[in-house]
Amino acid sequence: MAAARPTGSRSGALCRQLLLTLTILTFASDACKNVTLHVPSKLDAEKFIGRVNLKECFKSANLIHSSDPDFQILEDGSVYTTNAILLSSEKRSFTISLSNTENQEEKKIFVLLEHQTKVLKKRHSKEKVLKRGKRRWAPIPCSMLENSLGPFPLFLQQVQSDTAQNYTIYYSIKGPGVDKEPLNLFYVERDTGNLYCTRSVDREQYESFEIVAFATTPDGYTPELPLPMVIKIEDENDNYPIFTETTYIFTVSENCRVGSTVGQVCATDKDEPDTMHTRLKYSIIEQSPASPTLFSMHPKTGVITTTSSQLDREFIDKYQLKIKVQDMDGQYFGLHTTSTCIINIGDVNDNLPTFTRTSYVTSVEENTVDVEILRVTVEDKDLVNTANWRANYTILKGNENGNFKIVTDPKTNEGVLCVVKPLNYEERKQVNLQIGVVNEAPYSREASSRSAMSTATVTVSVKNQDEGPECSPPAQTVRINENAQVGTTSSGYKAYDPETRSSSGIRYKKLNDPKGWVTVDENSGSIKVFRSLDREAEFIKDGIYNITIVASDQVGRSCTGTLGIILEDVNDNGPSIPKPTVIICKTVMSAAEIVAVDPDEPRHGPPFDFSLETSDSEVRRMWRLTKINDTAARLSYQNDPPFGQYVVPVKVSDRLGQSKVTSLTVTLCDCITENDCTFRVDPRVGGGEVKLGKWAILAILLGIALLFSILFTLICGASRTATQPKVFPDDLAQQNLIVSNTEAPGDDKVCSTNGFTTHTVGTSAQGICGTAGSGVRQGGQETIEMVRGGQQTLESYQGAGHHHTLGSGRGGHTEMDNSRYNYSEWHSFTQPRLSEESIRGHTLIKN
Repeated sequence: MAAARPTGSRSGALCRQLLLTLTILTFASDACKNVTLHVPSKLDAEKFIGRVNLKECFKSANLIHSSDPDFQILEDGSVYTTNAILLSSEKRSFTISLSNTENQEEKKIFVLLEHQTKVLKKRHSKEKVLKRGKRRWAPIPCSMLENSLGPFPLFLQQVQSDTAQNYTIYYSIKGPGVDKEPLNLFYVERDTGNLYCTRSVDREQYESFEIVAFATTPDGYTPELPLPMVIKIEDENDNYPIFTETTYIFTVSENCRVGSTVGQVCATDKDEPDTMHTRLKYSIIEQSPASPTLFSMHPKTGVITTTSSQLDREFIDKYQLKIKVQDMDGQYFGLHTTSTCIINIGDVNDNLPTFTRTSYVTSVEENTVDVEILRVTVEDKDLVNTANWRANYTILKGNENGNFKIVTDPKTNEGVLCVVKPLNYEERKQVNLQIGVVNEAPYSREASSRSAMSTATVTVSVKNQDEGPECSPPAQTVRINENAQVGTTSSGYKAYDPETRSSSGIRYKKLNDPKGWVTVDENSGSIKVFRSLDREAEFIKDGIYNITIVASDQVGRSCTGTLGIILEDVNDNGPSIPKPTVIICKTVMSAAEIVAVDPDEPRHGPPFDFSLETSDSEVRRMWRLTKINDTAARLSYQNDPPFGQYVVPVKVSDRLGQSKVTSLTVTLCDCITENDCTFRVDPRVGGGEVKLGKWAILAILLGIALLFSILFTLICGASRTATQPKVFPDDLAQQNLIVSNTEAPGDDKVCSTNGFTTHTVGTSAQGICGTAGSGVRQGGQETIEMVRGGQQTLESYQGAGHHHTLGSGRGGHTEMDNSRYNYSEWHSFTQPRLSEESIRGHTLIKN
């Protein structure tokens, strides 16, 4: 603990405080006081400068704070300096904050410091400065032993202030153990400062107490700062070390190496850490079974290890240890506790399975399959129903044909020997097997493959069965020419008795003959041709015709086999052309390729010869054959034949001269692709149904649309013309109309001075062109043109009581009103007015 104030001239300090004036003003705000303190200009550190009555704000304050760190306020309101201060002429102020945590209130006192200007009289003789001697107001080490037996109250030490030499000093303490839990554990005598403890203390509950001591005068002054004190409770070894578990269970594999870790135990002690009271030592007290000693324990860490490699689960599978932990580093007077540790020995595959017998004898009937014939047993000392115990059996020798298999019965661990492929007594009357056994888990010890496997021999006797005829091989073949005559015989299917190896007494019959081509002799099994054989028949594959034969003995036992009749090929088929229809698009091609095939074997097939098989000179003049390769030729036309269909006989011969004539239907078509020709025949062919291609139909539709457009234009033009007066132009006198019936082509266009342009019928041009009245006749056309002539005009013409006028037509035609102008009227009107010099010829084309 630090001293309350530094040493110095006590009297000088008190003289400067004789003139201290305290003025208290109360104001209506959240602050409860305004305090003015008159102090000297220079204040030393830890200097008492005044006292403020705090109880007027709070009867009790839990927390007291100063806003200025240069000042400290004690609980009785005394104000001290914490540092040396030099005041200037200006005032200095700070705030004392009071708070009570119980009612959540807070109040403030504002303190104003003013520099004193005059000396005041002494206020009290107790304010004289005292010279200090050696001070005792300092922290003194204090402790007590836990669980002390007293007597109580137990004196601990004396708290004393050297100001007691000049003043009457009262001592008091506060803090845990006094006015806080545990209450009233400590107290101090007010006059002497003797500190006492009232009862024993448990260090594991309270390690130390931090209390504060106070020294005050009878009138409430505090000449010393509060003195913090720590009372330490010294530890006593009153707690036993305790294992974390009542029973420890570990497992270690058998045959493990020396020093292998088994497990670790742990204990705790509530006494003071890092002392002898908590320095623990572990040890093994007892082992069961006691001999031999196989385990050790590290005294500091509690780790258990093996001391021998002779752990054998098959001998002892569990050990029990009694272990101890003791404090005081294991000294005899230390406290100790015991516990139990169980160590299970884990199994490893250190024992081989062995057959209970070295040889076995069994038997089985021939031709039986999927039957159990033997069970073998083994012994294994390893843990039952584990991979170290379960057996895997295998057949090492004697099963080269795969007749046997051996499996493990999962319940009994026995080996079950079964027949999976029939045995034949006639082939082998006895089979010798060698079987071996190992565990599922690999053997843990080093050993050769021979010593790591137990073996045994099994002798299997095959029992004979009267099994009837045997069809062996099950598929047999014979060869017959495909052109063999009906009644031809051949050797057929043969079965035999497996015991006598003879075929006598066996009867044969057909079970299946798809086409009924042959018959089977009942006694010999030979076959006879019943119908003509054809190698090229559709159902024949690879030239083999299969029939099924049943062979049976006298008691009805039978077997079934297949007889394959290999049909030897004969050149009995000429090559033919599979596609008898040929289309030649004459506009883009001049020939077509034809391909021939021969169903006979290749030795009777290509190369083929192609020729025209006809005496008609017209066909030979029109068509020509050119060979492309061994199986194909090119058929081309000559002399530009017309479109149409033609029949062209083509003869194809194989390499041996066998031939066949195929009549090809050849269509010469006006097309681009063959598909265009398949839907129509050209009109120029004449006869037959007329078919139109898609492009022809499209052209027709476009032509119809064009005709409708022209008709619509004519109707619109007629409607406009009907609304206008039909008069000739003013300069008609300079133009002449001439009728021409000449068939030869001529100058069919004349341009007039008035913008009239005429065209031959059939042309499409702008201007005035067309027919008038009856100028159009059946079987031909007449054109009426305007030609330049003299200065004649046609004003009007009266005929048959009607008034006729000729108006100018637009849109490409000149129309007459209701066809009232015929040819004779026009001729009578124009002939007298035409001069010979202006007559020109025009052409009328007749179809």
